[in-house]
This record gives sequence, structure tokens and C-alpha cells, in this order.
Amino acid sequence: MTGKLAVFAGSTPNIGTSLAAFGTAHRVAALTGRSVGYLCLNLKSAKTHLYLGVDKPEVTLDGVRPELRAGTLNGDKLKQYAYRSTALGELRVLFGNMAREQAEYYEPEDIRRLLAASRQAFELTIADVSAYWDNAATVCAMQEADDRYLVTTGSLSHFQEDVHRWTFQVGSQFGMTPEQFRLVMLKRNQRMTGGYGMREIRKEVGCAEWTELKLLESAHLQLDSGRLDEWLAEQNHLSSAFDEVAVPMLKRLDWQSRMRKTDMPWFRKLLKHRRGLL
Repeated sequence: MTGKLAVFAGSTPNIGTSLAAFGTAHRVAALTGRSVGYLCLNLKSAKTHLYLGVDKPEVTLDGVRPELRAGTLNGDKLKQYAYRSTALGELRVLFGNMAREQAEYYEPEDIRRLLAASRQAFELTIADVSAYWDNAATVCAMQEADDRYLVTTGSLSHFQEDVHRWTFQVGSQFGMTPEQFRLVMLKRNQRMTGGYGMREIRKEVGCAEWTELKLLESAHLQLDSGRLDEWLAEQNHLSSAFDEVAVPMLKRLDWQSRMRKTDMPWFRKLLKHRRGLL
């Protein structure tokens, strides 16, 4: 059996897609104790290592590229190469491409081999790809995905032009339609007013399934602090915001029965609130 693959792409760059993807991966691993892999596939803007405070990663995507090209990378090797820490629990991370000048040299077969190895290594892989569809990583990961997530915000410039020009115009050439994407609307500050709501965004982009991910500003601050993994592990009452995406994902995976037993009040409240989903 092979693991599942969920892929997150932003409607436009620099809106918090990596935070949404990584937070979801961390929550799934924390709630279930099952093996989850996170792949940074932003070929020209890999920053996951910085978010975790790793200045000089031992292994990165460009470091395993020769094995991808040779076809020798397998699940066991990928598990050895993936970064791990106490704060990550069962989540393992493959840091992204550091040789940005080589981003366009990645072939579709390279990415497919990486995804195949990750399916062997982990029960679930969450891949974070670029908002731009002009590279093998975004296109191939989306083609191979079991679940496709499109992350956006309530700003018109974030969900209108780029979604149609990139996600759907290019995606349609590879057989993907708007209905095959799950829309995730990021709301950074609940006190802010203005912008468009989910109803207007859904009407514009045409995604059939959706969720709103409300994050406190403290979550975004962790990206610059290099303590994102520690923050997620320590601040359960705040990191549980990612359950808006993680819990429905567990339901589709049929993993809800594997959720860890706990006496924490916030977790009991969560289960009570989501009894319809579980």
C-alpha cells in the first residue's frame, strides 16, 4: 500500500500558503501519531528551513536531485534524509531547493519519483508548491494529488486574476477543473473588516468544497522567529485553528478512529464541536 498525497498551492504568492500547509501537516501528525511527510516544493522560494530555525540543512531537495535523476531514491532513503525534531513528533520534512538557478532543470520524472518515494515512506504526504504553474513541481504534484488545496484570502487581488490565469487556465490543460480543488480562505486578523467573503470567492473561483482558516497574528510571527515547530507543539489552544483543515482531511482518510486519546479540555471541546464530522 502507498500513502496519500495532499498538495497545497496559493492563489498568488506570499499569502501564507506554506503556513497553512505546514500547520495542517503538524496537526495531522500530532492528532494521530501516524507518519506524515512534508515536502517543500517551492523551487524558487524555499523557506521552510528558516521557519524551523535550520540555517544550514544537511539534506535539501537539490541534494537528492542526483538520486532522483538516477531513479535510486526510495522510501527508506527519503525517511533517512528527512529532517526531524522532538517538536515535529511524527512529522518529517524534506527541505526545498536551495539552488534556485537550477529550478527550471527539474524534470517531471524527477518530481514523480520524489512523490512515489514519499508515498512509500509516509502514510500521508503534504506538499507545498508554488502559486505559479510554470514548473514541473507544481504541475506534477497537482496531477498526482489525492487532495488539492487552493489557499487564498479575501483580497480581490489574491483570488481573481492569478487563479484564472494560473491555477485553472494551466490546470485545465492537464485535466484539472475548479471542482477538484478544496478552497482554503485565510483570515489573518479577525478584527479586520472589508474584503470579500467566502460566498463571493466561491462564486468567482468555482471550488465546490471550502473552509475558512482563522489564524492569530502570532502564528505568522513564528515564521520569522524560526520556532514554528515549537510554537505548534506548545500552543495547542492556538495551533488547533489548523483543525479546520486537518479534521476534515482525517475524515476523508478514515483516520478519525486513530486520533490519540487525551484528557485535555480543549481537545474534548474540539471533538464535541466536530462530532458531526467524526
